[in-house]
This record gives sequence, C-alpha cells and structure tokens, in this order.
Amino acid sequence: MDTKELLKKVRKIEIKTRRLSDHIFGGEYHSTFKGRGMTFSEVRQYQYGDDVRNIDWNVTARTNEPHIKVFEEERELTMMLMVDVSGSEFFGTVSQFKNEVVTEIAATLAFSATQNNDKIGLILFSDDIELYIPPKKGRSHVLRIIRELIEFQPKSKQTNVAEALKFLSNVMKKKAIVFVLSDFIADDYQHTLKIASGRHDVTGIRVYDKHEESIPNLGMVQMQDEETGEYMLVNTASKKVRMNYGKYYNQKVDYYKDSFSKSGAGTINCRVDESYVKKLLGYFKRRG
Repeated sequence: MDTKELLKKVRKIEIKTRRLSDHIFGGEYHSTFKGRGMTFSEVRQYQYGDDVRNIDWNVTARTNEPHIKVFEEERELTMMLMVDVSGSEFFGTVSQFKNEVVTEIAATLAFSATQNNDKIGLILFSDDIELYIPPKKGRSHVLRIIRELIEFQPKSKQTNVAEALKFLSNVMKKKAIVFVLSDFIADDYQHTLKIASGRHDVTGIRVYDKHEESIPNLGMVQMQDEETGEYMLVNTASKKVRMNYGKYYNQKVDYYKDSFSKSGAGTINCRVDESYVKKLLGYFKRRG
C-alpha cells in the first residue's frame, strides 16, 4: 500500500470513528471508566446549595466568611488496546474482514479515550508480541495506532493470547483499561487472564464471522488454515465432519466465555455483519 492510499484510509477511519466517539461514546466512556478518585482542586466562597461537609474551617476562620474545598475527579487513565493480528483475522464473507472491523472498534475506543484526555497504548500480537506502542496522549498518537492497524504485516499467523497477557502484566504496572480484540480461537489463557484481570480492567471483544460458526454442505472443498497455511481437502457433505467442526468451534467460544467470566472480566461479542456501535454502547450503559 503506497503512502497516499494509506493516508486516505487512515483519514476515512478517523472521520467515521471520531464522529462516533464525539457524539456517542465520549460521555458513555467517561461514566463507565472512572478516575482513580477525587483530588483537591481549590478553595472558594460558600454558595447556597453547597455541601456543608466540604467547608474549610481554617480558611473560614481566617476570613470570617464561609469557604468550601472543591474536589474534582482525578481522571487520567491509561487504555491499552491488545489486538490479535494472526492469520484468522483476515477472514470475511459478508462486507468486511474481521481485521477491518477490529480496526474501526479500536479507533473508536482510542478517540473516546483521547476525548477524555487519557493515554492510549497498543499491543499487536500473534503467537508472539509483534509490536508494542507505549501509552501516550493526543490525536497524532491515535493516528499512528490506526496506521499500524491498517498496514502492519505480522511475522507469524498463529495465536497465543496467554503470551500477550503475560507481556501486558510485565509492561503495565499501574491499573489500565484493557481491551483485547480477537476471535479467541485459542486455548490455555485462563490463568494469565485471571492475573491480568486482578490488576487491570479487562474486556474481551470477540469479533467473528457468521460463516465461521458452521460449515455448509458444499461437497469436496479445498480449504486453507489461515494460521498454519496448510491446504486440505474437506468433505463438507459428511455430517460427521460438519458436526466435529461445530463442536470444535463451540468449545473455543465456551472457553472464551468461561475464562472471562471466571476472571471477572467483561465480554463483547461482535459479528462482522452486525453493528459494533450498538454492542459497544450497550456494554458501556450496562457498566455505567
């Protein structure tokens, strides 16, 4: 992809997702993810309706006029976007690949955080850490994140969610808001997820295509595993083959739901042909 085409794509995503974050998600994000508490701001004269419990008696005695302490929410938070860039994310049968939907969701979340003056960081992972961008503030930083999400070429096509969560625990010592975006066709991450959720506010966003849920009866079909690159002939006319695939897929989904539930982490399920806007808004409102 040349520079002109890349910038055009970045701008298109910015316009769409920034509008969403400005008009829809900004307030919901602020009320859902609270700051670290209240911090002292200033002392001012008492006004009718002020809480008498906030009267500053020292200043009141010194000036012979009632004054109160004003507190404001200590807002500054850090959001970490953890994005699966393995081969299975480059799958789509309707209008968009999964990775395109993931990019839009990540951009919307990032602009919502920017609107609230929070820092945003990025971890791109496969079965290894492909890229780490430390948390920073600002529009130009978010645009860099979007550029990486659009054009990054991973070294590996396989997935290891546990490895990514271990890396998160190593680099983020203070509490962060963490969104893990993946199709979660993976195993053995429940333990590391529990550790990460003990320190951070973690939400898993599962992005999937409806045609991944079952194999239609199409006879003999050559298929490629996106994560291993292996080609194989599959007899989709076989009821047993279709049942085994359905069982395998459902096991992965059940493991995802069970792991996040037991870890006290949140979950959002986004099918590529459905509105991720409604899914995110519903989640924020339930939590707010």
